Order: sequence, then structure tokens, then C-alpha cells
Amino acid sequence: MRKAGRIVAEVHELMRRLIRPGVSTAELDAAAEELIRHRNAIPAFKGYPHTGHNDFPATICASINEELVHGIPRPDRVLHEGDIISIDVGAIYQGYYGDGAWTYPVGEISEEAQRLLDATEGALFAGIEAARAGRRLGDVSAVVQRHVEERGFSVVREYTGHGVGREMHEPPQILNYVNRRDPDSRIVLRPGMTLALEPMVNAGTWRTKVLSDGWTVVTADGRLSAHFEHTFAVTDGEPEILTRL
Repeated sequence: MRKAGRIVAEVHELMRRLIRPGVSTAELDAAAEELIRHRNAIPAFKGYPHTGHNDFPATICASINEELVHGIPRPDRVLHEGDIISIDVGAIYQGYYGDGAWTYPVGEISEEAQRLLDATEGALFAGIEAARAGRRLGDVSAVVQRHVEERGFSVVREYTGHGVGREMHEPPQILNYVNRRDPDSRIVLRPGMTLALEPMVNAGTWRTKVLSDGWTVVTADGRLSAHFEHTFAVTDGEPEILTRL
């Protein structure tokens, strides 16, 4: 999983270098797939969920501005100055998964967009820091929600973090908000657990909708959204982030 996570981190480092005005999301997707395969790994998202019906057609999810997740890369989807773009990518290495997302500025962005990115990234790291052995998953959710809402933004409810390992999505689910009726929130963290925490944060309402392509999720009010994710392992001490260099 460390190797799979490192490959994901390398893709994000490549995306960071390539993202600029005038670049298409299809170009970013092609570059990501080339790197993953060059590392003898498999793009985890391509063809997901492998049912033969509307499987995801690309290596990365590329979600721009009001799109929060599952944006499909296209040659005609070109980045412009002031956009923000979330890149979500997964890699399979020798049967194990790494999964990570980051939201990048395209050139100079608005003050609100920068505050949104800072709040979402901060929530991710605050949540990971709270993921200590002996605590409960609900403790992590509470930290994420508090960090976001104290900064004036809203936490998406419909999409969650998850366990990750031999499959991309494994139990338990990790909410980014407090829901005391969620049974997974009572799970006690133990060393060796590998989890993907992924706050999705909106500038306006937390509500979302899915576009007609069956994949792209957008904010219900058309305002900006940001998405940050790391795969990490619970240890006897500080959590170990697997999807960073």
C-alpha cells in the first residue's frame, strides 16, 4: 500500500506541474495513465465499477469549479485562469490500492476560492491527526466538520471517506460530519487500519446533484467546491500518510 500510495502521490506531483490555463482535462488524464502504467500499476478508476454499464471511462476524476467529484476528462474541457480543479486518482499495485485527491488553483484565483481550498485541506489534515488508535471514527468526523464550519463553509453529506486496501472502497465509511445514528461512527480505530479520508467542502449549500452523464457531481447552487483526500494508516502513534512523497 505504501508503493500504491507513492504512485498516487507521483501522479499528483505531475498534475501540479501540468495544470495551467489552456490545458485540457483529457491531456491531464493521458499523462496520469502513462505514469501509473510506467510504474507497473493499474489505474483504479478506469472502467469502475466494471459492470459494463456506464463504467467510468478515465484514469482521473477531473472536477472543475462547481463540480465536486467524478468529473469526466474531455478534450474540450479546457482550464481557464481563475478555475479550481479537483484531481482524484487511484492506483492498484500488486493487488493493493492507493487513493488520493487534491484541488489545485489554475493561475490566480479569487480570495473565496483560496479560503475554500485552505479550509478543505486543513480539514483533511486535522481529521488525519485525530485518527489515533483508541479513538472512534465519529471523533474524526467531528473534527472535520468543526474545522470546515468554523470557516464559514459546508460539508457535503452524500459522499464519504472509506476503508481502502485490497479493494478501492471497503468498510467502514467515514463521514465528514457528525451523525450519531451512523453505526460506523462508533468503530474504534486500531493500528493497521488503512483508510481514505476525503472532505468535500462547498462554498454554499452542502446539497449536490448528479449531471446527466451519470457521474459528474455538482453543487446544487452552482457555487465552488473543493475536495482533498489522503490514504493513511492508523498506527500506535501518529497516523502514516501513504499518498504523499
